[in-house]
Amino acid sequence: MFKLAWKNLIHDRTRLLVTLVGIVFALVLILIQFGLFLGFLDTSANVVQKSGADLWVSAPGIPHVNGGSSFKETKRFQALSVPGVERADPYALFFVNWKLPSGATEAVQIAGFDLDGRMGGPWDLVAGSIEDLRGEDTVIIDQLYAAKLGVSSLGESVEINGRRARIAGYTRGIRSFTTSPYVFTSFKNAQNYVPLQEDETIFLLVKVAQGWEVEKVRRALEARLGRVEIFTNHEMWRKTQHYWVFSTGAGVTTLMGAVLGLIVGIVVVAQTIYAATVDHIREFGTLKAMGAANSRIYEVILAQAGMSAVMGYSMAIVIGWFVARGSESGNAPILLPPEVAAGVLALALAMCAGASLISIRKATSIDPAMVFRG
Repeated sequence: MFKLAWKNLIHDRTRLLVTLVGIVFALVLILIQFGLFLGFLDTSANVVQKSGADLWVSAPGIPHVNGGSSFKETKRFQALSVPGVERADPYALFFVNWKLPSGATEAVQIAGFDLDGRMGGPWDLVAGSIEDLRGEDTVIIDQLYAAKLGVSSLGESVEINGRRARIAGYTRGIRSFTTSPYVFTSFKNAQNYVPLQEDETIFLLVKVAQGWEVEKVRRALEARLGRVEIFTNHEMWRKTQHYWVFSTGAGVTTLMGAVLGLIVGIVVVAQTIYAATVDHIREFGTLKAMGAANSRIYEVILAQAGMSAVMGYSMAIVIGWFVARGSESGNAPILLPPEVAAGVLALALAMCAGASLISIRKATSIDPAMVFRG
């Protein structure tokens, strides 16, 4: 039956090409849209995910990690007195203005962290080190945004919120969902760039001592610190992720694009497989006249659909891989992990099998006597 299915497919190469174009178009659209969605998820709260903190202490009512407000740093010493708290480090995350060589300004996000605890600091450094941030007015940026910020080399001096800063290092791949690049520096240096008093912080990042339950320490902190909110790292990550990806509509748009690709694929494949079945209706009638059961006809049509799916997917995954590689140097990365690739293959098979159901009904309702009519 597989041999017959293959012959039916290649009998009309033009129709096969049209079928494959429809499948490839749909799958590439799905791959890119889902890849963009995963990229949005990754960049929307990456500083939280990579922070290394167990708990985040914030002022009440913040909408996400990028919308924090200041509170007294004295709560840090209160937090350190709570059993189970290993560290409680001040952390600043704030939008400020970066002056470009042209005189224009670009919004950036200062991420000021404790150099000893290193929670909330940069990762994937490709030049310089965190220790370099012990120097006065030193910052680390991602090399992806160097040109955007007018930076051409390490050691170059720039201006942030009217104050001098020096580029001490580069990271690789730390993107910002808001398109405002992250600028990492020590908490002490950050106080020079953001509107914070000496006794204020925007967050406290808490590390729970080994052997202590995070939830138990959180309840103790809530009782000790009073009017603050305390989130686990996962809760802050999900809170920020949900705000940027869903509340802004970006995630919904990409998912709608993926659904559109699926609908287009089903329509195109259903039409072409149905047309191929109608063109070979006499062959299916011959099979029934020879005593072939409906199950055999199911096998032929489903085999055609499966072959079309595999061929279309093979081309689509290659195109998707090149598109994803090309996005690595842009602000909107497209992520295609193995799980997505496998899922889209299963989706392609299901899409083609589902589309073939229409033609199966046509083929199995054939009157075998038609073969002997003129």
